[in-house]
Amino acid sequence: MNFKNFTVPELAQLISPSSEVFQELKKRGILRTHNVVGELGEHYAIEFYNSTPSLPGLSIADITVKNIDAISRNGETYSIKTVSSKNRTTGSFWDPESIENNEKKFQYLLIVVLNDAFSLEKILELTWDDFFEYKKYNKRMQNYNISITKKLIKNVNVVYEK
Repeated sequence: MNFKNFTVPELAQLISPSSEVFQELKKRGILRTHNVVGELGEHYAIEFYNSTPSLPGLSIADITVKNIDAISRNGETYSIKTVSSKNRTTGSFWDPESIENNEKKFQYLLIVVLNDAFSLEKILELTWDDFFEYKKYNKRMQNYNISITKKLIKNVNVVYEK
């Protein structure tokens, strides 16, 4: 296909919820909302953990559960954030007051890094203490996020790297 001749709405239709690709990913249980990048990251992380004997098996958390995306067989809670190789900052962690009071929202944070083709590049595993150390406050949004830096990568558990 020559995409150069497509209008923006025609290109958007190829990735819209009505597209065949979106519908197939939904049938496979990979997509549950319209957050394609985030849910691909969750899928990659859970699939990797479940196929690696040295890591705990994970199950996807119910979509209504706040702050938790997966649960291990032992009941450990995981938040999963996905970033692209160009955007080196995670999405938001809300409820800054409880975070400042060190009220654990999860036990582990998995940061999934995808390349431009939405393939898995890296998975970082942070404990709550790691998260607490590396979190940065976004004054404008009144939330926290984490920047993927060389220092962070050096000091946390890199469970997968392409």
